[in-house]
Amino acid sequence: MRILHTSDWHIGKKIYEQDRLDEHTRFLDWLLEIIIDKNVDVLLVAGDVFDSSMPPARATDLYYRFLFNLYDKTRTHAVIIAGNHDSAVRLAAPGEFLKMARMHVVGSIRDSAKDCVVHLDVNGTTAAFAAVPYLNESDILPHIPLEAEIERSLRYREAMKSIYNECLSAMDADIKVFMGHYFIQGATFGDSERLVHIGGIQPLRTDDLPGDVDYIALGHLHSPQQVKGDGCPVMYPGSPLPLSFKEAKYDKKVLLVDFGTDIACNIEEVTVPVFRELVRLEGTPDDLNQQANFGDWKDKFLEVKVHLDGPAVGVGDTMRQAFAQKGGHVLVVESVLSRGGGEILSTEDIKTRTPVEIFQDFYRYKFGESGSDTELDELLTTFNELMDICREQGVDP
Repeated sequence: MRILHTSDWHIGKKIYEQDRLDEHTRFLDWLLEIIIDKNVDVLLVAGDVFDSSMPPARATDLYYRFLFNLYDKTRTHAVIIAGNHDSAVRLAAPGEFLKMARMHVVGSIRDSAKDCVVHLDVNGTTAAFAAVPYLNESDILPHIPLEAEIERSLRYREAMKSIYNECLSAMDADIKVFMGHYFIQGATFGDSERLVHIGGIQPLRTDDLPGDVDYIALGHLHSPQQVKGDGCPVMYPGSPLPLSFKEAKYDKKVLLVDFGTDIACNIEEVTVPVFRELVRLEGTPDDLNQQANFGDWKDKFLEVKVHLDGPAVGVGDTMRQAFAQKGGHVLVVESVLSRGGGEILSTEDIKTRTPVEIFQDFYRYKFGESGSDTELDELLTTFNELMDICREQGVDP
């Protein structure tokens, strides 16, 4: 049996308010070709199909056109779970109809975790998938006022372990696969993700997941990676498109997983083509004008950081015009003034780093070598307590 594991499509995602549906269209067309060419039996989508719970109509249309083509042009089955960016209800609403098209969508746990288990029979080989969707703490834990974060983390991990054990008890097949959408400790987080409470849930550990399965297909992290553990492969395929300019530094992947009689599973990484280049440029106005004149910028999205000796008027317009003449699209221009004591965080850093990281960097920027580690630790304790109070009151810090 051959499985294709992908996740974090984020259809409808914009970058600096620039629409990217053309890139998603080309990705889904490419994905369908790979499924056909590689004779894929089962497609796994491990959450975050859409970028928001209310995706634009064109994004929804693109998703369902892909599912129709998957049904019409292949014999491939699909198992799809909701991620933290998806609306679980909306994603799973047409579930009963989609089952008739060999597609199984799980948005939430209804009566029992066993409802998440999908059994498939492909050419005489049976497979069972524990299609566990994204589950926030409030979905599975009773609220305890003023509970310490470490205690809440332990309760969440125990609850998730119980869910997977219940799923495992209902899985009767030659091949057993867990699916999920969360952060596993030991994984590497990317620049467009939050380390602290990623997606609003506590991180799990590989030993929280029961054994006796052949593969664990995860989503949530945007860089492709395998998490080290003592059991079966624990894999993140990552997002197929770079969701920030920083993510454009590495190749994007989908994973082909073969199960056979001779080996437990064989994993092949398939590199996703670059459908539009995201390029970061940095330099003085003269440096950047020279790059604009002599580079190939056709259809590329650009993030430009201009180093200035002092305030200047019209720098952004000048940069946009220079690259536009060569077919480039400058999405943002950031001016950086030279000054002592370090550099203030960029807009992109503020968007992609955690509140704790930003607080630490600001402290070091403000006080430099005169700062005290002891004082910083005390301030961080107070800062985290304020963050916990915000969460208790339902405010996103």
